[in-house]
Amino acid sequence: MPLEMWNHTPVTEFLLMGIPYTKGLENVFFVLFLAFYLLTLLGNLLILLAILTSSTLHTPMYFFLGNLSVFDIFFPSVRSPQMMLSLMGQSRTISYQGCACQLFFYHFLGCTECFLYTVMAYDRFAAICHPLRYTVIMNRRVCTVMTLGTWMGSCLHASVLTFLIFKLPYCGPNEVDNFFCDILVVLPLACADTSVAQTVSFTNVGVVALLCFLLILASYTRIVISILKISSPEGRRRAFSTCSAHLTSILLFYGPVVLIYLWPASSPWLDSVVQVLNNIVTPSLNPLIYTLRNKDVKLALRKALLRGESL
Repeated sequence: MPLEMWNHTPVTEFLLMGIPYTKGLENVFFVLFLAFYLLTLLGNLLILLAILTSSTLHTPMYFFLGNLSVFDIFFPSVRSPQMMLSLMGQSRTISYQGCACQLFFYHFLGCTECFLYTVMAYDRFAAICHPLRYTVIMNRRVCTVMTLGTWMGSCLHASVLTFLIFKLPYCGPNEVDNFFCDILVVLPLACADTSVAQTVSFTNVGVVALLCFLLILASYTRIVISILKISSPEGRRRAFSTCSAHLTSILLFYGPVVLIYLWPASSPWLDSVVQVLNNIVTPSLNPLIYTLRNKDVKLALRKALLRGESL
């Protein structure tokens, strides 16, 4: 590294520039994002309440759905409070350590979601393709190991990315061209060669996303083949209805991931819009997706709320 790079003062904080082209609309966006955030918290807490209080929902599918609800509570919480504070005119600065933590938890929780969707696809494969052996295949021990593996694997993934990004020196500009810290906007601020970190980081993200997608695709290929073999139209409809919510969530998850990391937008505004959809809007939609067409969850939730009123 050239000697002059070491003469700069190391960066101790970053300035989050926010969403481009939103000047004068801060109050509107604050109300909008706050509404989505509160909807996310309320919807996912209600799903957790239904799952925890109803013995009929103590099955592998709802166990993983409960994990997804926990994720959907924490995921927007990594960025939304900071973004709403900046919209209110509060300080837009974030410490060096805070930026590193934000990047770590963003990729930790994002990878967890990716792994969870893969595990949930395998659960649906076991339920539809091997219904008689389902309780044996997806026993409590298997579910626990899969869940622990999901969270531990995600932690390792995020730790590697965070180490690669923040082992680099930051001694120049500190303006992050987004409303939170991520690889795409932090890495260009490093005052050193970033080619190795960029290649390894994007390879890491790409391999994880692609591997999970291929496993999900393999599971659903087998599921479709099994559904087509069902002679009864009603049986085929019921089998497909158990997968429709999961498929919808997968599309909402993989769409932004592809646009952000595999096909970066040329416009900073468009990139921010995609990030907002991924970080704030999608987590608020998952409770609606999993409850609107799910009679078991709606019934369990109704019973839990009635029980709460009678106390």
